Amino acid sequence: MTLQLGDVAPDFEAETTEGHIRFHDWIGNSWCVLFSHPKDFTPVCTTELGYMARIKPEFDKRNVKIIGLSVDPVDNHARWAADIEETQGHAPNYPMIGDSDLHISKLYGMLPASTGGTSEGRTPADNQTVRNVFVIGPDKKIKLILVYPMTTGRNFDEVIRVIDSLQLTANHRVSTPVNWQQGEDVIIAGSVSDDEAKKLYPGGWKAPKPYMRIVPQPGSR
Repeated sequence: MTLQLGDVAPDFEAETTEGHIRFHDWIGNSWCVLFSHPKDFTPVCTTELGYMARIKPEFDKRNVKIIGLSVDPVDNHARWAADIEETQGHAPNYPMIGDSDLHISKLYGMLPASTGGTSEGRTPADNQTVRNVFVIGPDKKIKLILVYPMTTGRNFDEVIRVIDSLQLTANHRVSTPVNWQQGEDVIIAGSVSDDEAKKLYPGGWKAPKPYMRIVPQPGSR
């Protein structure tokens, strides 16, 4: 199964470090970041899980729930949390899904559907494709998919930046330019005619080219 942007994120039930969940019910009316790991007690993932715990308040204030997944049983996650806290200064303060039967990894296309067996005996290299970040909206549709190699730690500050853009553009008919940061100028969406734009932005806009209509971020000034 290959998931695309705009697809409904597959629903599932799972055991986590914070109890049993049904994924869509757990998301509720929030946004969600689901990020996956090939195995517990791996070094790069250890740094990532600790960092996500440290910046969780940034997600909270954006109405974003974060949830991890690792191809190992939940009991292992609890033991790993102690290592994460010891080495990174923060233990996971969000649920971690146990995917020992590989069901969710296959459901989300991170492992081939033909993969058999369980997590028992599988190495990180066997699961190296389980290194995804999915951003899911309150409508349960996938808004962003990032896939990282095992050797490269993820940039979760970039995930926050993209969420800021996704939430802004979901509420206003604008797009965000390269390297955009919260509070910077934005671009009027191409679907908005000049006549409509005059009503939305009576103060006008900068237009270095007719198709590039630049305005201050709505609500920022």
